[in-house]
Amino acid sequence: MIVTVTLNAALDVAYEAAAPAWQATRDVARVRHRAGGSGVAVARVLYRFGHEVVVAGLAGGATGELIKEDLGRSGIPVALTGISQESRRVLAVTDTVSGQTMRLREPGPYVTTEELGRFAGDFRRLLADATAVVLCGSLPLGMPPEIYGSLATYAAEAGVPVILSTGGEALQHAVSRRPDLVVPDDEGEPDAAVADDGLLLAQGAAAVAIPAGDRISVLTKAGHWSATLPGLARAAGSGVAGPLVGGLVPGLLLGWSWPDQLRHAVAVAAASDVSGHVNLTEYERLVDQVTVQPAG
Repeated sequence: MIVTVTLNAALDVAYEAAAPAWQATRDVARVRHRAGGSGVAVARVLYRFGHEVVVAGLAGGATGELIKEDLGRSGIPVALTGISQESRRVLAVTDTVSGQTMRLREPGPYVTTEELGRFAGDFRRLLADATAVVLCGSLPLGMPPEIYGSLATYAAEAGVPVILSTGGEALQHAVSRRPDLVVPDDEGEPDAAVADDGLLLAQGAAAVAIPAGDRISVLTKAGHWSATLPGLARAAGSGVAGPLVGGLVPGLLLGWSWPDQLRHAVAVAAASDVSGHVNLTEYERLVDQVTVQPAG
């Protein structure tokens, strides 16, 4: 069982309207609500390809219940720890005329020390049956940046591989715990560490995968590979990290070669939306178009 951890889970709310503008009122043509967050996207990808997965993390209030209900309808097992404050929402407004989208993120809930302690206990119990742990995304208010490092240590003590995808201080604290794979995710904010895969490798990561436009680069102590798919940046947009991680995890656990891992993961990222829903027909069309070459 692969455990994906989303500490700042969200309810993605999508509106579609014709030519929205400031100081104007528009009728919404379509509304969609879906559980969101990087770890949720990873879980959707893994579940789509038949892997046993469970969504862990934090959720609270009416929004938290909607997150759980949406995952339940998808058939994905849920082990989210309850909190007292309301989980955040992420609003995406798409202009049906231009195709452009604006995304607005609410701040995450404040998490108390007691709630964090309950989650840590729930997480350690899940490790008993875990084949891998995926730690993803930003942290909610009140969460110490060391948390991913602590969770990575618990997993290592249980002999469970760790995949890490986050940015900022959370990344810096956790990379020294020697995760098996790091996929930096700055969520749109510049981060010097994200651009320096060699530094992350030196700090303790066994492998680092860096998305950059139409290219995904992987650096390990054994070698450096680069995968390219024309149109990847356009297809995946800013939501590449979650689906990319979901595409990389199976090959990492099954011992695939890095070229095979990259070919699969890049096609998955290009064929997925930000929530991790994979268009399998598109995936099958794209997988043979991915070019992988040794680099550096």
